[in-house]
Formats: sequence, C-alpha cells, structure tokens
Amino acid sequence: MENRENKSCSSSCSKSSCSGCSGNDKIKKEATNQYSKIKHVIGIVSGKGGVGKSFVTGSIANALVAKGYKVGILDGDITGPSIPRMYGVYKKALAGDEGIFPIASSNGVKIMSINLLLPTEDTPVIWRGPVVGATLKQFWTEVVWGELDYLLIDMPPGTGDVPLTAFQSFPLDGVVIVSTPQDLVSMIVTKAYNMAKMMNVNVLGIVENYSYIKCPDCGKKISVFADSQIEKIAAKLDVPVFGKMPIDRDLAQYADKGLFSLVENKYIEEGMKIIEKL
Repeated sequence: MENRENKSCSSSCSKSSCSGCSGNDKIKKEATNQYSKIKHVIGIVSGKGGVGKSFVTGSIANALVAKGYKVGILDGDITGPSIPRMYGVYKKALAGDEGIFPIASSNGVKIMSINLLLPTEDTPVIWRGPVVGATLKQFWTEVVWGELDYLLIDMPPGTGDVPLTAFQSFPLDGVVIVSTPQDLVSMIVTKAYNMAKMMNVNVLGIVENYSYIKCPDCGKKISVFADSQIEKIAAKLDVPVFGKMPIDRDLAQYADKGLFSLVENKYIEEGMKIIEKL
C-alpha cells in the first residue's frame, strides 16, 4: 500500500527562518496507516472561523463522488466539528487491530471526525493545543482510509499551532482558501495564503462564500455584506478564483437537516476542474 512520507529534519519550530520549516520537502510528513492508499490530499483552509469552510469541503467531496471518485473527509476542526452533522452521520467509529474505521455517508464519502468518537455530538472538546494537534495527526496515521482518490481535510481555522501541525504533518497536494466579501477578509486571506507559501504548499484557488443573495422575485444579485472582493484578491495573490457562492437557503437547509449528501453545489464547477488536474 502507498505510504505517503517525506524524509526531513524533526524540528517542530514554527519560525519561517528555521531550515526544518522552510519547505514542504524539508518537513517530515507522518506516514499513513498501512491499510490506507491515498492518491491526493487537499486542505480546505481559512484565516478565521465562520466563513463556510466545512460547507466548501462537503461540496467538493460531493462533486468528486458524483464524478466517480473515492473520497474521504478528515474533519480537522477538532474543537468545532460539523461534518458528521451535515451528512447525518451519527454512528460511532469503531477501532480494530488495523486501526480506526471511518463512517461512510449515504453517498459514500468516508468521514472521520472527533464527533464520531465522543459520547454525544454536543460534548465539548476542552483540550490544550498539543492534545488537539496529536489527535489531528492520529486521524491521518491511525484511521483505515482504504483506497481513496482524494482525501479532503477540513482544516482548523487560523494560522496557529494546530493548523501548523496539519501543514507540517500531511503531504498536501494543495489548499483551497475560503473567504467572505468584507474588506477585512482580504488581510485574513493573505495571512492564510502566506502561511501556505511559507510551508511550500500550493494554493489551488480561493472560494468566496456569502458572495451575494439572489432576490427570489426579480433575480437581482444583492451584496449583503460588501461588494465582491475575490477577483481583486485573487489577482493580487496570482491564484485562480475557485468559485463564488451566494447565500443559498436551500443548500443551507440540507446541511441543517443532515442531508448534505444531496447537495450539488454548482458554484464551484470551475474549481473542480482545477482539482481534477492534480
């Protein structure tokens, strides 16, 4: 089976000047479970929480499954997991001699999340950073993913120690950055972009969520928060526009009702072309 691992120094330093943190080829990657064979690993990131990162992760997963790919989602937001609830997955993950087994959604997406291990879905995760980071790595090293074409990692928000653990531990083929239209977000997006570049990880594109709302009567697009900034930001950073997602009540209700397997997100069709070229 494929064992995705790069040789490097063992430094855990987070400074960009450290030789152990200056590039993806110099940072030690964690080996997968021996029963896992994963072709591509993609991180979905954001500089802050609440921008719809999990929604974008699930949308990409559904689009890939619809094209016939084998897909998994690693819910890396340990303290704020939402993927199982979105997909209506409540069965607890079981462990055996081989490792921990993910739970498949109704459309076949393999899911691993801390909520599949907790007593209840509303049990809070009150852990310090090192424990959260160690758990995140276990979802890569100890979960029996089997054969996957794509593993999507719903990354923890921000640029702190837990996102750093993800960047350092996983052999990412690239990341997708999720943003919203406000001017302030351009600064936050740039932080996420710069972190990816400092870790020598390719940025596949930027998704703008809450981009607009369409009037149900006249069809006019209304900018609820601010005028779209995505083309401006993408041009500045020289990365593709992955998609512009409006506020869509129907899609949101699928997530709220645990029916996300039924979602077909047409707003990320251009981004899917980028992913399929990996």
